[in-house]
Amino acid sequence: MARRRGLLLIISSPSGAGKSTLSRRLMQWDPSIRFSVSATTRPPRVGEVDGKDYHFTSRAAFERMVARNEMLEHAEVFGHLYGSPRAPVEAAMAEGCDTLFDIDWQGGQQIVNSALGRDVVSVFILPPSIGELERRLRARGQDSDAVIARRMAKSEAEISHWAEYDYVLVNDDLEDTETKLKTIVQAERLRRERQPWLNGFVRGLNREFEERK
Repeated sequence: MARRRGLLLIISSPSGAGKSTLSRRLMQWDPSIRFSVSATTRPPRVGEVDGKDYHFTSRAAFERMVARNEMLEHAEVFGHLYGSPRAPVEAAMAEGCDTLFDIDWQGGQQIVNSALGRDVVSVFILPPSIGELERRLRARGQDSDAVIARRMAKSEAEISHWAEYDYVLVNDDLEDTETKLKTIVQAERLRRERQPWLNGFVRGLNREFEERK
Protein backbone atom coordinates (compact mmCIF):
# COMPACT_ATOMS: atom_id res chain seq x y z
CA MET A 1 0.00 0.00 0.00
CA ALA A 2 1.37 3.42 -0.93
CA ARG A 3 2.07 5.72 2.02
CA ARG A 4 -0.13 8.35 0.41
CA ARG A 5 -2.55 8.73 -2.46
CA GLY A 6 -1.14 10.51 -5.45
CA LEU A 7 -2.59 13.92 -6.14
CA LEU A 8 -3.80 15.35 -9.43
CA LEU A 9 -2.02 18.65 -9.96
CA ILE A 10 -3.74 20.87 -12.51
CA ILE A 11 -1.81 23.88 -13.78
CA SER A 12 -3.64 26.28 -16.09
CA SER A 13 -2.88 29.67 -17.59
CA PRO A 14 -3.43 31.65 -20.75
CA SER A 15 -0.90 30.78 -23.44
CA GLY A 16 2.37 32.57 -22.72
CA ALA A 17 1.93 32.98 -18.95
CA GLY A 18 4.48 30.29 -18.14
CA LYS A 19 2.66 27.08 -17.24
CA SER A 20 4.71 24.86 -19.58
CA THR A 21 8.02 26.17 -18.23
CA LEU A 22 6.84 25.81 -14.64
CA SER A 23 5.52 22.30 -15.30
CA ARG A 24 8.87 21.26 -16.79
CA ARG A 25 10.79 22.69 -13.82
CA LEU A 26 8.48 20.97 -11.35
CA MET A 27 9.15 17.58 -12.92
CA GLN A 28 12.90 18.25 -12.96
CA TRP A 29 12.66 19.03 -9.25
CA ASP A 30 10.80 15.76 -8.57
CA PRO A 31 11.12 13.15 -11.34
CA SER A 32 8.48 10.96 -9.64
CA ILE A 33 5.78 13.39 -10.83
CA ARG A 34 4.17 11.93 -13.92
CA PHE A 35 2.99 14.13 -16.73
CA SER A 36 -0.45 13.37 -18.13
CA VAL A 37 0.22 13.03 -21.85
CA SER A 38 -2.89 14.25 -23.62
CA ALA A 39 -4.47 12.56 -26.60
CA THR A 40 -5.22 14.83 -29.55
CA THR A 41 -6.57 14.71 -33.05
CA ARG A 42 -4.35 17.53 -34.30
CA PRO A 43 -1.34 16.61 -36.48
CA PRO A 44 2.12 16.58 -34.87
CA ARG A 45 4.23 19.72 -35.05
CA VAL A 46 7.87 19.59 -36.07
CA GLY A 47 9.87 17.82 -33.37
CA GLU A 48 6.89 16.42 -31.46
CA VAL A 49 7.05 12.73 -30.52
CA ASP A 50 4.01 10.48 -30.31
CA GLY A 51 3.53 9.19 -26.77
CA LYS A 52 5.81 11.84 -25.29
CA ASP A 53 4.35 15.19 -26.32
CA TYR A 54 0.88 13.86 -27.19
CA HIS A 55 -0.87 10.66 -28.10
CA PHE A 56 -1.76 11.52 -31.69
CA THR A 57 -4.91 9.77 -32.82
CA SER A 58 -7.78 9.98 -35.28
CA ARG A 59 -11.06 11.67 -34.44
CA ALA A 60 -12.89 8.34 -34.66
CA ALA A 61 -10.49 6.64 -32.22
CA PHE A 62 -10.69 9.61 -29.86
CA GLU A 63 -14.49 9.55 -29.87
CA ARG A 64 -14.46 5.82 -29.11
CA MET A 65 -12.33 6.48 -26.03
CA VAL A 66 -14.80 9.12 -24.87
CA ALA A 67 -17.72 6.74 -25.40
CA ARG A 68 -15.97 4.08 -23.29
CA ASN A 69 -15.37 6.60 -20.47
CA GLU A 70 -11.61 6.31 -20.96
CA MET A 71 -11.03 10.07 -20.80
CA LEU A 72 -10.91 12.04 -17.56
CA GLU A 73 -11.64 15.19 -19.53
CA HIS A 74 -11.87 16.27 -23.14
CA ALA A 75 -12.61 19.36 -25.19
CA GLU A 76 -12.42 20.73 -28.71
CA VAL A 77 -9.93 23.59 -29.17
CA PHE A 78 -9.39 25.35 -32.51
CA GLY A 79 -11.05 22.47 -34.35
CA HIS A 80 -9.07 19.65 -32.72
CA LEU A 81 -10.00 17.30 -29.87
CA TYR A 82 -7.83 17.07 -26.75
CA GLY A 83 -8.26 14.82 -23.74
CA SER A 84 -6.58 13.16 -20.73
CA PRO A 85 -6.58 9.33 -20.71
CA ARG A 86 -7.89 7.93 -17.41
CA ALA A 87 -5.92 4.67 -16.98
CA PRO A 88 -2.39 6.12 -16.48
CA VAL A 89 -3.70 8.58 -13.90
CA GLU A 90 -5.45 5.93 -11.82
CA ALA A 91 -2.34 3.73 -11.95
CA ALA A 92 -0.14 6.59 -10.73
CA MET A 93 -2.52 7.41 -7.87
CA ALA A 94 -2.50 3.80 -6.69
CA GLU A 95 1.31 3.89 -6.58
CA GLY A 96 1.33 7.13 -4.58
CA CYS A 97 2.66 9.16 -7.51
CA ASP A 98 1.39 12.60 -8.48
CA THR A 99 0.11 13.38 -11.97
CA LEU A 100 0.60 16.80 -13.54
CA PHE A 101 -1.99 18.18 -15.97
CA ASP A 102 -1.16 21.08 -18.28
CA ILE A 103 -4.77 21.83 -19.29
CA ASP A 104 -7.23 24.70 -19.55
CA TRP A 105 -10.05 25.61 -17.16
CA GLN A 106 -12.61 23.50 -19.03
CA GLY A 107 -10.57 20.34 -18.65
CA GLY A 108 -9.80 21.21 -15.07
CA GLN A 109 -13.46 21.55 -14.19
CA GLN A 110 -14.25 18.18 -15.74
CA ILE A 111 -11.60 16.50 -13.58
CA VAL A 112 -12.73 18.38 -10.45
CA ASN A 113 -16.27 17.12 -11.09
CA SER A 114 -15.13 13.53 -11.75
CA ALA A 115 -14.84 10.65 -9.28
CA LEU A 116 -11.20 11.67 -8.74
CA GLY A 117 -12.08 15.27 -7.87
CA ARG A 118 -11.18 15.02 -4.18
CA ASP A 119 -7.54 14.47 -5.11
CA VAL A 120 -7.26 17.54 -7.34
CA VAL A 121 -5.02 20.49 -6.51
CA SER A 122 -5.50 23.28 -9.03
CA VAL A 123 -3.17 26.22 -9.69
CA PHE A 124 -3.81 29.11 -12.07
CA ILE A 125 -0.88 31.13 -13.39
CA LEU A 126 -1.52 34.79 -14.18
CA PRO A 127 0.77 37.04 -16.24
CA PRO A 128 2.00 40.26 -14.60
CA SER A 129 0.22 42.26 -17.34
CA ILE A 130 -1.53 41.75 -20.66
CA GLY A 131 1.24 43.65 -22.42
CA GLU A 132 3.83 41.26 -21.01
CA LEU A 133 1.67 38.29 -22.04
CA GLU A 134 1.71 39.46 -25.67
CA ARG A 135 5.43 40.17 -25.51
CA ARG A 136 6.13 36.61 -24.36
CA LEU A 137 3.99 35.15 -27.15
CA ARG A 138 5.85 37.17 -29.76
CA ALA A 139 9.23 36.31 -28.24
CA ARG A 140 8.61 32.63 -28.94
CA GLY A 141 8.80 33.32 -32.67
CA GLN A 142 6.51 30.36 -33.35
CA ASP A 143 3.18 31.92 -34.31
CA SER A 144 1.89 34.29 -36.94
CA ASP A 145 0.25 37.60 -36.03
CA ALA A 146 -3.14 36.02 -36.66
CA VAL A 147 -2.45 33.12 -34.29
CA ILE A 148 -1.13 35.49 -31.61
CA ALA A 149 -4.25 37.63 -31.93
CA ARG A 150 -6.40 34.53 -31.52
CA ARG A 151 -4.45 33.43 -28.45
CA MET A 152 -4.73 36.90 -26.91
CA ALA A 153 -8.49 36.93 -27.48
CA LYS A 154 -8.79 33.50 -25.83
CA SER A 155 -6.68 34.59 -22.86
CA GLU A 156 -9.38 37.02 -21.68
CA ALA A 157 -11.90 34.20 -21.35
CA GLU A 158 -9.36 31.95 -19.64
CA ILE A 159 -8.33 34.55 -17.07
CA SER A 160 -11.99 35.11 -16.16
CA HIS A 161 -11.95 31.66 -14.49
CA TRP A 162 -9.07 32.39 -12.12
CA ALA A 163 -11.25 32.30 -9.00
CA GLU A 164 -12.24 28.66 -9.64
CA TYR A 165 -8.74 27.45 -8.72
CA ASP A 166 -7.34 26.45 -5.31
CA TYR A 167 -4.23 28.59 -5.77
CA VAL A 168 -3.42 31.57 -7.99
CA LEU A 169 0.14 32.71 -8.70
CA VAL A 170 1.21 35.86 -10.58
CA ASN A 171 4.23 34.89 -12.66
CA ASP A 172 6.14 38.16 -12.52
CA ASP A 173 9.35 36.39 -11.50
CA LEU A 174 9.87 32.82 -12.74
CA GLU A 175 12.20 31.72 -9.92
CA ASP A 176 9.86 33.03 -7.22
CA THR A 177 6.80 31.48 -8.86
CA GLU A 178 8.60 28.14 -9.13
CA THR A 179 9.43 28.23 -5.41
CA LYS A 180 5.81 28.96 -4.52
CA LEU A 181 4.59 26.13 -6.74
CA LYS A 182 6.92 23.64 -5.04
CA THR A 183 5.68 24.84 -1.64
CA ILE A 184 2.08 24.19 -2.70
CA VAL A 185 2.93 20.63 -3.78
CA GLN A 186 4.84 19.87 -0.58
CA ALA A 187 2.02 21.15 1.63
CA GLU A 188 -0.71 19.32 -0.28
CA ARG A 189 1.19 16.04 -0.04
CA LEU A 190 1.16 16.39 3.75
CA ARG A 191 -2.60 16.83 4.10
CA ARG A 192 -3.96 14.27 6.57
CA GLU A 193 -6.48 12.76 4.16
CA ARG A 194 -3.73 12.02 1.63
CA GLN A 195 -1.77 9.90 4.10
CA PRO A 196 -3.85 6.79 4.86
CA TRP A 197 -0.92 5.19 6.74
CA LEU A 198 -1.46 7.65 9.59
CA ASN A 199 -4.56 5.77 10.82
CA GLY A 200 -2.55 2.64 11.52
CA PHE A 201 0.33 4.63 12.95
CA VAL A 202 -1.91 6.41 15.48
CA ARG A 203 -3.56 3.10 16.42
CA GLY A 204 -0.07 1.85 17.22
CA LEU A 205 0.58 4.88 19.43
CA ASN A 206 -2.68 4.24 21.27
CA ARG A 207 -1.70 0.60 21.83
CA GLU A 208 1.53 1.84 23.40
CA PHE A 209 -0.50 4.03 25.76
CA GLU A 210 -2.61 1.00 26.76
CA GLU A 211 0.48 -1.12 27.35
CA ARG A 212 1.90 1.50 29.69
CA LYS A 213 -1.17 1.53 31.95
